[in-house]
Amino acid sequence: MDALERLGHEIGRALAERDEPYTVVLRSTVLPGTTERVLVPALRAGAGRELGPTVRFAVNPEFMREGSSLRDFAQPPFTLVGCDDARTAAVLRSLYSGVEAPFVPTAVRTAETVKYVSNAFHALKVCFANEIADVCSALGADAHEAMRIFLMDRKLNVSEAYLRPGFAFGGSCLPKDLRALVYAARAADVSLPLLSAILPSNEGRIRRAVGEVLETRKRRIGVVGLSFKPGTDDLRESPMVTLVETLIGKGCDVRVFDPNVAVGRLRGANRRYIEEEIPHIASLLCENVEALVAHAEVLVVSSTSDDAAQALAAAGPHHVVVDLTRGAIRKRSAAF
Repeated sequence: MDALERLGHEIGRALAERDEPYTVVLRSTVLPGTTERVLVPALRAGAGRELGPTVRFAVNPEFMREGSSLRDFAQPPFTLVGCDDARTAAVLRSLYSGVEAPFVPTAVRTAETVKYVSNAFHALKVCFANEIADVCSALGADAHEAMRIFLMDRKLNVSEAYLRPGFAFGGSCLPKDLRALVYAARAADVSLPLLSAILPSNEGRIRRAVGEVLETRKRRIGVVGLSFKPGTDDLRESPMVTLVETLIGKGCDVRVFDPNVAVGRLRGANRRYIEEEIPHIASLLCENVEALVAHAEVLVVSSTSDDAAQALAAAGPHHVVVDLTRGAIRKRSAAF
C-alpha cells in the first residue's frame, strides 16, 4: 500500500493544474476498498484539492500467470474493468480493442474482489485434488484415472453448477457421501483437513441463518420451502428442516409453505423419515402463500423458486425478510 500511496501522490501532483479529463487505472491485486481508501485520497492529497469529475478512476485486474504472461495478456479469459460510469468504461474498452476477450464492466469493489476469488478457487482445486489422491492411494484406487473421469463431467463437476452464493446444502447424497469419504480416510489414517471442514462450514451457515432470524426479535416466522432444494419433496438432511426445528426450539411460532411437501402423498424413505424424525411437520404446513404471509412477521426464503418470489411479492411493509439467497430472489420476485 505504501507504493500505491506514493504513486497516487505523484499522479495527484501532476494533475494539480490540469482541468481536462484524465483517467487513473489501478492494475494490481488489491483488497476490496483499496481504490477508495488508499488511491483516491492519495491523488487528492497530491493535487492539494478536490479533483472533481474530470478525474475518473478504474480498476483493471490482470489475470496473467508466470511463464505465460504474454500469451495470457493477449488472450485472457476476460478483460475486467471496475468503474462507476460508462465514459470511463468506454476509455478502457478502446484501450483493449485489440485484445480478443469479453469486456466485462462492473463495480470497483467487485473488480478488486474477483482476482482474490479466482486465486482462492485455484488454491482450493489444488488441495482438493491432492486430498482425493491421498484417499485414492489409501483405498487402492488410481487417483489420476479417477480425476480424469471426474473432469469429463462438464455438466456438474467442471461447470457453473453449485457455484452460486446462497444457503446450505443438504439432501440424501452430499452429506452422506462426504461423511463416508472422510470416515474411510480416517479409518486408513489419512488426514483430510479440507474435506473434513466442509460439513462444519455448512452447519455454520445454518447457525448463522438461525441467528439472523432470532435477531429480528419477532416470534411469528414464515418459512418458504422445506425440502433440501426446490422442486422436490425430499426432506432428508434438509437445512431448512434443521432451521425450522431450531427456531421452534427457541420458542418461535413457525409456519411453512412448500407445495411439493404433501405428507399424504409421500412414499418410501422420505415418508419414513418424516414419521420417525419430524412427525409434527405436517401441522406447520400452510396451504397457500396468503396463509403464510398472514401468519408471519418474518419471512425466510432460501431459494429463488416461484413460491419464494410469490411470497416476497405478497409481503407487506411490516414484514421482515430474511433472504438466504443473498439477493438472488429479488430478481425473481420482480416478475410477480
